[in-house]
Amino acid sequence: MTEDEIWQVIHARRLGVAALLDDLAPGEWARPSLCASWTVRDVAAHLTMQQMTLRDELALLLRWRGGGMDRLTAGAARRRAAAREPAELTAEIRETAAARRHNAGVTCLETLADLLIHEQDIALALGRRRDMPPPAAAEVATRLLTMRFPPPLPSVRRVAGLRLVATDVAWTHGDGPSLEGPIAALLLTIAGRTAGQSELSGPGLSQVSTRP
Repeated sequence: MTEDEIWQVIHARRLGVAALLDDLAPGEWARPSLCASWTVRDVAAHLTMQQMTLRDELALLLRWRGGGMDRLTAGAARRRAAAREPAELTAEIRETAAARRHNAGVTCLETLADLLIHEQDIALALGRRRDMPPPAAAEVATRLLTMRFPPPLPSVRRVAGLRLVATDVAWTHGDGPSLEGPIAALLLTIAGRTAGQSELSGPGLSQVSTRP
């Protein structure tokens, strides 16, 4: 995919996330998402933080009290979730849907990864189905498996030594026992979610299921 195509998908997925959030009942905002220890509201708040400037990020770092970047990011999302009403979060995602600016220090692929994965964190936790565009999911999967900076997600170790094979788009990665299935299910597994594993098959599945 070209960078322009990636931004077009980002635009569409932001509008899709906003539509999903519009449909939530009040009580669903407080439900746990698939992202460990994050509520649906926390995840939505996090998705309003995709265009932070270097100054914004430095201000965030000033609040860091240790515990790793995941803790820092989660704390920022929770503060924003507490400071805004659900409708405000939804409106902010929709209003910035077409913006072509990403956070300092990352690429547009990290922005797309956040959207594809966190949309599923919300939808699947609430029993809703949101289809991922396979070519975009394949781009993100490749990025997560090959990135060196920012550091790769710890969860990619779960698929180390396996040959990943998508069944709905021309995409493979790695060598070893095969793990096959829709690219969306593979991407969720790469990102440390177990929700898509029922759609996967192959000799590599037993290894994925038992790895931390």
